[in-house]
Amino acid sequence: MTTEPYRSCLVKYVFGKCSVVAKLSTSKTHLKVNELQREVISLHVGQAGVQIGNACWELYCLEHGVLPDGMLPSDESIGIEDCSYNTFFSETMAGKHVPRAIFIDLEPTVVDEVRTGTYRTLFHPEQLISGKEDAANNYARGHYTIGKELIDVCMDRIRKLTERCDGLQGFLIFHSFGGGTGSGFTSLMMERLSVDYGKRAKLEFSIYPAPQISTGVF
Repeated sequence: MTTEPYRSCLVKYVFGKCSVVAKLSTSKTHLKVNELQREVISLHVGQAGVQIGNACWELYCLEHGVLPDGMLPSDESIGIEDCSYNTFFSETMAGKHVPRAIFIDLEPTVVDEVRTGTYRTLFHPEQLISGKEDAANNYARGHYTIGKELIDVCMDRIRKLTERCDGLQGFLIFHSFGGGTGSGFTSLMMERLSVDYGKRAKLEFSIYPAPQISTGVF
């Protein structure tokens, strides 16, 4: 399954003339330089979440003029008062822009597409997390068994991202309600996020399965 359906949907309904990302990021450009930055961390869970994330970050980079390797074109520079990059990207000492995002799946196939794709050098390797065995469209496996083995690693990666934020506003969670990872593991992760980051906003972008075309049994 390719990311093209997600990409076309995002272009049509989210990244049109009145881009949600542009609104979220540019709404903070009025902040004074000495005020706190406001960051958002994106969590892409399961096959649907990872494929949506792949399309999302391609569009984020196009919106912000970031190249696939995380660098800006040589003729472009960021003004000191431009906070739009800092909302979704962290900047390294070398000037590379790294997404504030984590990709998570219990099996490696879909995450490997990100690891080997056009934007493979955009993401830090630690932000691409995959297990060895999928949840087989089973909520219980994603929440209670296979997911339990990976949740601590994921929370540790999230903690590292939050420590690099000056004013974390919350999390954007991309997942599906179908499948075992998108449903079971996401609910487990949301429980942990509520405990560790109870006062932070959590906004979900969820894909709901259609009974006519879904391969799972609900």
